[in-house]
Amino acid sequence: MKSGAVPRTTLFVPESGLSDRVDCRLMETPEEKDSIYLLRYKAYLHGGVTAPCETQRVCDHYDDAPNAYIMAVYVDGELCSSIRLNVVTPDCRISGSADLFGDILHPRLDRGEVFIDPLRFAALPEKARQFPDLAYLTVRLGYMACEHFNADTGLALVRAEHQAFYRRVFLSEVIAEPRSFPGFLPKVALTASDYRAVREKVMTRFPIMRSTAYERQMLFQRGGERQFSPQGVVTPFDCASIVPNA
Repeated sequence: MKSGAVPRTTLFVPESGLSDRVDCRLMETPEEKDSIYLLRYKAYLHGGVTAPCETQRVCDHYDDAPNAYIMAVYVDGELCSSIRLNVVTPDCRISGSADLFGDILHPRLDRGEVFIDPLRFAALPEKARQFPDLAYLTVRLGYMACEHFNADTGLALVRAEHQAFYRRVFLSEVIAEPRSFPGFLPKVALTASDYRAVREKVMTRFPIMRSTAYERQMLFQRGGERQFSPQGVVTPFDCASIVPNA
């Protein structure tokens, strides 16, 4: 290991004490959301996908949409990553993917389909280096949302170099060629995973994608709806293996 390099550790081995180390939270207050906007800026600036700005924040109007869920992953009490989920239905079509690829998605919404649109994935660079499994933990939240909201399809706007990850884990397919997303420098393609068709295969290969109804309820309840766990903290990992089963 080079001097000063961050040790890489996995969160998916029994001795990691995963349930004691990882918290997933729904971010609702202005202060919580601001911490996510700053995290995004740091991650995107480091990755070369956004330009420097004085505010050092990355946010958009989709963050405040009624169908938006801004999620965070904490490891050892430290904010490490985030993803925003928009639950897109025929009656509420507010979504980055629905706007960018409306010609593809609106006809399907007209037929009654429901989508989970996970955008604004971001991870602090030093945490992503330290925890190579962090991406799995973060995108897992979108898969949980598919189950909780009874979605037909999980979407993703994906850069070319990340398409193999979504294809391998979620069996996603590219359904529209790359376009430019506002405020995001690389072009992104629209990928889709037929949730009901691939659900069991994905969960068999990647058991970490499984979740309980209680976990999903506690994670996606708004503050005014929540009866337990007032901070919205969930430590769910009963079957914490990200290694694909044969």
